[in-house]
Amino acid sequence: MYDVSDKCHEFQFFNAVDLHINKTKMIALIKNLFGIGPKINVRELIASGAIVLDVRTPTEFKDGHIKGALNFPLQNLTSQMNKLKKEQVIVTCCRSGSRSGMAKRILKSNGFLQVHNGGPWTNLR
Repeated sequence: MYDVSDKCHEFQFFNAVDLHINKTKMIALIKNLFGIGPKINVRELIASGAIVLDVRTPTEFKDGHIKGALNFPLQNLTSQMNKLKKEQVIVTCCRSGSRSGMAKRILKSNGFLQVHNGGPWTNLR
């Protein structure tokens, strides 16, 4: 005889496993989105010659920026990234850290290997 309760139990078990996998993927996505991971001292990277890439608008950039920073507004990043070398160490920054996190993801997805989200540009002074 076929016992439906056994199949219900299996179904619940696999749903719990799937839920755990999806939860793990969601946490990884959130960490990636916000640049959460191992702590990197971006000031040391900059002192060692990393490029500071400010992804704010030109108006925001004119109001203040890190000396020597390049200004590639986020909306123009894909058309300007050919001016960068993929093996360079790059620290992205913006006003709050959100756009710089997006810029990091865009650069990494286009083959740039050493990109770090520096967060707000004021933290890099």
